[in-house]
Amino acid sequence: MLKTKVGYSENTDAFESGVETARMANVIENPQVGLFFTSVVQDQEKLMEGAKSVLEDTPIIGCTSSAAICTHDGYLNKETGYSGMMLFGGDVEVVTAGSKKTNETPREIGKRIAKEAISKLTNKSKKPDYLFMTASPANEEEYLKGIQDVIGDVPVFGGSAADNTVEGKWSLLNNGEIFSDGCVIAIFYTNGEIRNLYTGAYKETNNSGIITKVNGKRTLVEIDNEPAVKKYAEWTGKSVESLMGSNLLTETICNPLGVKDPIGNVIAVRHPMFANDDYSMNIGADLALNTAVIQLTNTPEGILNSNAETVNKVNTLMNSTVQSYFLVHCGGRRLGLALANIEDKIYPEIKKAIPNKEFLMVFTFGEYGRSEHSANTVGGLSLSFTAIGE
Repeated sequence: MLKTKVGYSENTDAFESGVETARMANVIENPQVGLFFTSVVQDQEKLMEGAKSVLEDTPIIGCTSSAAICTHDGYLNKETGYSGMMLFGGDVEVVTAGSKKTNETPREIGKRIAKEAISKLTNKSKKPDYLFMTASPANEEEYLKGIQDVIGDVPVFGGSAADNTVEGKWSLLNNGEIFSDGCVIAIFYTNGEIRNLYTGAYKETNNSGIITKVNGKRTLVEIDNEPAVKKYAEWTGKSVESLMGSNLLTETICNPLGVKDPIGNVIAVRHPMFANDDYSMNIGADLALNTAVIQLTNTPEGILNSNAETVNKVNTLMNSTVQSYFLVHCGGRRLGLALANIEDKIYPEIKKAIPNKEFLMVFTFGEYGRSEHSANTVGGLSLSFTAIGE
């Protein structure tokens, strides 16, 4: 039987925080991997040293979480720091690998770390069942392509490293190694059930257009041959001036953009992050020329309520009894709830949906997952909620 256990700490001493988190989690047989999430305000090396002092040879991977983590026991957001871990064990084998950004392409790095991870398997004939990934907020799609080049279309769950202020202070944690730019993975081999539901939980509006010019993969220059910021202002009734620069990030939380997969199963959210002087938008995920982009909408209350709704939906996918949940919640959504003065309702709302099971929620700057009959997807302002069966 697949087993999980959540540990956490708000100790202001980074080493002791790591110790306390790992010690709380380390009560299951055959521990295979600890998914570890920390505050940017503490020393990441000390946090990892503390956790490793307890778990020793068990791999520990993860990233920094934006401003908070949330567990079944409460919302941990002390300015002096926090750490949390979900430890996996029991009937499962997990292999891990990671790499900082190098001169290789991100896709080449993805291939390399996937090969490194599967080289650690005790039985090389086994086929992977699930993939956990975390990466820096850039090139996530390319890392994922490279990994899938090696292991195939294995369901992914996870999210990108985050900080508290969108300043690039995030870290990736790779079993003792700490870096800000790169990718880390864990590949799961188990008969246990893990089901992921990926959603933005926004509503479509009638405002849509064709992406007619992009710069690279993540700068939206024109929609319907018009400057992207001006077209967005027209759609939403906002002034262009109110959207410029970093204002765009907060102004678009309740009204982001979306793109559909070819058969409409998934609307992947594209979060506009920064408005440039030429009225182009920097976007938090990849774009494709000559595809449709849709303005989405929701209220802060709707964004909050979607947490419980998504838990209930992922429950319907399960064929076994759920023992725990690993919940990836966009840090931008959390910021939107904070700006609406309802961040304090995240924990009670999720606790209503999960009254008697353990869970760990982390806040990321990019989310990965899949919906029913969809492919693995990367986007922003989204939820990637994973249920783990007994």
